[in-house]
Amino acid sequence: MRIFDPHIHMTSRTTDDYEAMYAAGVRALVEPAFWLGQPRTSIGSFVDYFDGLLGWEPFRAAQFGIAHHCTIALNPKEANDPRCKPVLDLLPRYLVKDRVVAVGEIGFDSMTSEEERAFATQLTLAVEHDLPALVHTPHRDKAAGTSRSLELIDASGIAPERVVLDHLNEVTVGLVAGTGCWMGFSIYPDTKMDPDRMVRILTEYGTERMLVNSAADWGRSDPLRTRATGEAMLAAGFDADDVETLLWRNPVTFYGQSGRLEIDGLDAVGTDSADGTDTAAPAPAADALFAGNSVLRGVR
Repeated sequence: MRIFDPHIHMTSRTTDDYEAMYAAGVRALVEPAFWLGQPRTSIGSFVDYFDGLLGWEPFRAAQFGIAHHCTIALNPKEANDPRCKPVLDLLPRYLVKDRVVAVGEIGFDSMTSEEERAFATQLTLAVEHDLPALVHTPHRDKAAGTSRSLELIDASGIAPERVVLDHLNEVTVGLVAGTGCWMGFSIYPDTKMDPDRMVRILTEYGTERMLVNSAADWGRSDPLRTRATGEAMLAAGFDADDVETLLWRNPVTFYGQSGRLEIDGLDAVGTDSADGTDTAAPAPAADALFAGNSVLRGVR
């Protein structure tokens, strides 16, 4: 089972997670820019965070055999904080960088006028930089937020096939299914989707323009939920090609529109262990450094 997780926040995860993800078949991922869990107090916080998404985190992932990419944006929640708004002027500096494969996460949190202005501005940036857009649908008033998101997407002029609306569920999937946009689903404990619910949606709607992610972050979450979804698909009668389409080909197709995916030469996926998962991730290179730092404590 070859897996590309199209939405996971590895800055919040450990090297143990990278090892477990590799063993489960994960070979590539996209890390969208999001909030810290507490308010940022200056634009300098964004600079350091974006630099980390482009520097240290790809280095750390590569040490465990996984290709790391990111999306860059002012996230919806922080769009309401006037201290964060200047980051909108900073974004063009980052949207031209290698491995930045979309503008995101953008969209709505509380559906305020400030969020809407930031959303529209960043859709324009996506068009100007010829990048896809990753849209966060809100956790509250989800149907209304999804509908308004679709209106803004249509008004922006961005091609619908270059947009994914994420965190969809049974209530909102029908709103997006006929629009030409991609449909994203987060398999995340308690607050979003689970593998069995996802399988029921796939049974009804198929795998076309579907993305499944773990959205794992600093909350209660699981970076292996993508594999669990693939296993649930097989148990429900989907075949291995369906799983490959959902968990690998679809994210490659969507983010490949950026022209910036770097996934050539990834290790092959095998099933050498007794439980059918992959063998261990490659050991970090003792002499590999980024900005003088190694993932191995005490090496340098």
